[in-house]
Amino acid sequence: MTAAWRGRFLEMHVTPFGSGGRWEFVRRVNGVEAAVILALTEAGEVVLVEQFRPPLGRSCIELPAGLVGDECPGEDPFDSARRELLEETGFEAAHWENIGKFASSPGMVGEEFHFYRATGLTRVGPGGGVEGEGIEVHVVPLSDIPAFLDTARARGSCLDMRMLILLKLV
Repeated sequence: MTAAWRGRFLEMHVTPFGSGGRWEFVRRVNGVEAAVILALTEAGEVVLVEQFRPPLGRSCIELPAGLVGDECPGEDPFDSARRELLEETGFEAAHWENIGKFASSPGMVGEEFHFYRATGLTRVGPGGGVEGEGIEVHVVPLSDIPAFLDTARARGSCLDMRMLILLKLV
């Protein structure tokens, strides 16, 4: 499969599909995957991040996440998850559970992500991501998630689809 267009991080593909049709989709360059973390405190809180997302033109409430191997090629997904949790939120976790591998938006994006649950959290830094990411950290009681998400929507933030997981936990 050859990319129709390739940038630094993404490539656009067009492939035959069905009876003479074509399918357009985006992939990360070199098949880079992501790691997503559901981080839960002992007090029954979830650690969320908020970051401006250029494709949407506004901030988005999300679970902490990042690319696997974007800083260290060949990096293990679990090592990426630990690194991203610390970078984005300032938390380290004593316990990790690998929930599995999932597709982000399989009709449009060829990205898969490794999903982890992190517990036994200790705050060891401020978080906020690396230079220029502008990540805001939110630590929200699970019981307050519906109201928190409603407030975020009311102020114009979008919600990552993974917020549906939290609504199921409430």
